[in-house]
Amino acid sequence: MPGAWSETKNATDEIQKICDQVKDQVEAFTGENYVVFTAIKYRSQVVTGENFLIKVDVGEDYDHLSVYRKLPCDGGEVVLRGVEQHRTKDAPLVPFTN
Repeated sequence: MPGAWSETKNATDEIQKICDQVKDQVEAFTGENYVVFTAIKYRSQVVTGENFLIKVDVGEDYDHLSVYRKLPCDGGEVVLRGVEQHRTKDAPLVPFTN
């Protein structure tokens, strides 16, 4: 249903590609240089484009990313909206802003 967040799902190759696209933005935001940056879980929300909440293994702990992907007709750009650092493996993916 448009506007509702999906259930939490295992990350796919597509989700990893989104993470790879925003990795530089995440590093600039956090001041970190990540060696490990692996998507683990995600949720999505269809809006005018698509929002994603993504749990990323960054080595010692996990970051949660808020990412927006524009519609293909609008260029399909992927934009980082926020990062929550130092999350646990079991922390739920919940919408946030920062």
